[in-house]
Amino acid sequence: MSLWMMPGHRRSRSEPVLVQDCSDCLAVPFVARENGRGLSGLVAADTMAVCARESAASVMMSGDLTNRAGFGLPDNFSDVLSIGNATERFAEGLEVASKSIAAGVAIEPAPDHAAIFCDPPQLVAGPLKSIGYDLGWDARCYPSPVDGCDYINVSARLDPNSAAYGQGWFRYVAVVHPVDDAASRQMQSQGYGNPFLHHLTLGIVPPERGDEDEFAYAGRVVVFMVEARRRMAEVIGDEPGTLIAALPVEVIDDSRFADSSCKWAEGLRSDEVQFQSMQGGGYLVQYFVLAGGRIEVALRSGTTQTFNPRSVEKISRDEISTIQDDGAGHADSNM
Repeated sequence: MSLWMMPGHRRSRSEPVLVQDCSDCLAVPFVARENGRGLSGLVAADTMAVCARESAASVMMSGDLTNRAGFGLPDNFSDVLSIGNATERFAEGLEVASKSIAAGVAIEPAPDHAAIFCDPPQLVAGPLKSIGYDLGWDARCYPSPVDGCDYINVSARLDPNSAAYGQGWFRYVAVVHPVDDAASRQMQSQGYGNPFLHHLTLGIVPPERGDEDEFAYAGRVVVFMVEARRRMAEVIGDEPGTLIAALPVEVIDDSRFADSSCKWAEGLRSDEVQFQSMQGGGYLVQYFVLAGGRIEVALRSGTTQTFNPRSVEKISRDEISTIQDDGAGHADSNM
């Protein structure tokens, strides 16, 4: 359906277009599209959320839905970086991606980013530079208080037109290094090696944008990710972490946000969702799965920097750990 049109899905002429009008409710603009023609109407904020959830369930589980791009990881990874736990983390990423695609969640053709812990940072930064990464591209560093220790995250970016990106290399890499001896000892005491691949981040293909305004699109993005999170929990058998939604500041500051955001996140407890304004604009909506935050899922659209500082702080404190044994005998191979 139009609210949740995704790559590979073709709506038949018989499928209804979800356009409603509710003059008694708070209304926001909505534009659906059919065969390239705009079908305009008004959808009440609460009605829009209900429609989006119903559409998500229908389209995400459609048998016609395919992920055209597929999902891959770089075959030449070990030629560039020597990371002992990479094989296991790659296997986990591919398994989660495969199950997510089967559940109707379209995954980007290459991971959104990877977080690699190392000491010193040139162990990772140098090899990444050699294949085309731009280190510190967003002129930011992101303090990351993991396990009560202080780390600094510096981002590297890869040109999506580069050969390395075509080989499946991550769009971004978080090069995370300890600030002091205490953090370094904590990082290396876990036995994963130095450097080690903390997590891979699967990129979610965002919902197509029509002519709706920022507030309406933000609602669709959040509802979309709430549904993706629910579907993923079902197929991987693991309860995801907090849904952290960094949205454009004009959405957060909108007078309608307090009421509408509750509807967008319907089905989640208050401690399962956190809204923030996205520094630099755009959308970055994230959550983690598997013990210690070994796999992350993120929807990114229109961002001008790799991460959102407030999101990084929340993630570092509450969502991830350097201790990543799941308690069921599935620790990293180098433990």
